[in-house]
Amino acid sequence: MALPLSQLPVEIVREVRARKWLTLLLFVVVSFSVLATGFLWPYKYESETIIFIDDQNIIRPLMEGSAVTTEINDRASAAKELLWSRSVVEKVAVDENIFGEGAADVEPERLEGRIGYLRNNLIVRPRGDTYFAIGFRSESPMQAFQVAQRMGQLFIEESNERKRAESRNAYEFINKQVKSYESQLAEVEARLKQFLSENVDGTEGTANNRMASLRNQLELAELERAELQTRARSLENELNRVNPTIREGRTADAYQNRISSLEEQLDNLRLRYHDTYPDIVILREQLQELRRQRARAMANQDESAITRGGEDVSNPVYQEIQSELSRTRANIQTINTRINSFEQLLAEQTRRMERIQGNKAQYSDLTRDMEVNKQIYDDLLKRRERARVSMHLDVEGQGLNYRINETAQFPLGASGPKFSTFAVAGLFLGLLAPFGLAAGLLQIDPRVKARQQLEDDIGLPVLVELPQVRTPFEIRRDRRVTILVGACAIIAVAVYIALVVASMMGVIG
Repeated sequence: MALPLSQLPVEIVREVRARKWLTLLLFVVVSFSVLATGFLWPYKYESETIIFIDDQNIIRPLMEGSAVTTEINDRASAAKELLWSRSVVEKVAVDENIFGEGAADVEPERLEGRIGYLRNNLIVRPRGDTYFAIGFRSESPMQAFQVAQRMGQLFIEESNERKRAESRNAYEFINKQVKSYESQLAEVEARLKQFLSENVDGTEGTANNRMASLRNQLELAELERAELQTRARSLENELNRVNPTIREGRTADAYQNRISSLEEQLDNLRLRYHDTYPDIVILREQLQELRRQRARAMANQDESAITRGGEDVSNPVYQEIQSELSRTRANIQTINTRINSFEQLLAEQTRRMERIQGNKAQYSDLTRDMEVNKQIYDDLLKRRERARVSMHLDVEGQGLNYRINETAQFPLGASGPKFSTFAVAGLFLGLLAPFGLAAGLLQIDPRVKARQQLEDDIGLPVLVELPQVRTPFEIRRDRRVTILVGACAIIAVAVYIALVVASMMGVIG
């Protein structure tokens, strides 16, 4: 039956008073056990180095776009991974200033244990956005101070070295890629040059333009030939309607025509020769004779006398049409020759286009490879120069850097619970243990301790509750036991306090 909570304090006090010696023994055992734990507790001393992340220096905005500063992501975890690396931890494990002389000449098993000890007690914690702490916890304050100081120094050295190595490796890798693409680009250019020297037909665009020009010229020539053929047929029809000759009579007008013709010939000859030239002399005589004949014809008023005979002469209109027809036919022959030439050139251009189409795939592959390689090559050249500047930044210690903001300090006190905490906790737990044990036993005790247990749990009414009655002898005996237990408790507390004071004063360690 569970004891009602209202009766629990009274019953706890009754149980404690009934078992005074057991209460004293439990107090002594618990308090001195906690005190002994305080004596044996491995107190840890902690020292830490504060690292500042310098990512806002003046170099960064000045070199923006020209160089890439090595970034530091997730600073605390990255720092812990770096410090946990064997190359760093082993340098601390063999440091003679920390682990004494001969630290580097230990057995492999002992060295592994020392490395594990360093890793287990290493602490890396963030301190805001631009700071984090590298700490070490040890039972020796000197060792904690030395390891924290050495870890901070190694972290700065190792991070700077890794940054320089990273930028140098990036530059070397990009430089190798640039040289590789240089050779590839030269090889593609050589293949393209050889292809163009072996295939002189040109490109598809030039061939199409040439074919379009030839077709245009051919169409114009065919149109001109049609026009000339129409003109020739028209001239032939006109020629059939005109007489080839006409009858010229000997009239005054006829004499005048001949006189005008001879005068024209005479004027032409005088432009080139003197008047004594034989042809000029003959023409003059002919002109004089014709003028005399014309004068006689004009003197005769009879028309029949004026028209005395005649002769057949060529019709000038017929001759002009025939001459124009000949020229037109000659132009038709010329146009036919030109059309045949255009057709031959067009056929040759068609064969050239077929050859260009056959080489188009190879030419496209060559030009595409050259363009792609050229683009990548130009991009790599820019990246190489940026990598070169970045490498110089890291070598000079510029850009994004770590630096020690606060060096490790010698720990003056242990971290975690101190001996005074154990001392106070021992007294408190010693006093609390008897009452707690009594409360626990009462809750599991099946015996009836109060009338409410019968009334509430079983439902039986309790008519009378008889109080506990003690005799005078029992009262005197209980008083003597109480005094004796109190004296023993005072002695135990005095011894406890003496041990605490002696330990805090350094009398006992």
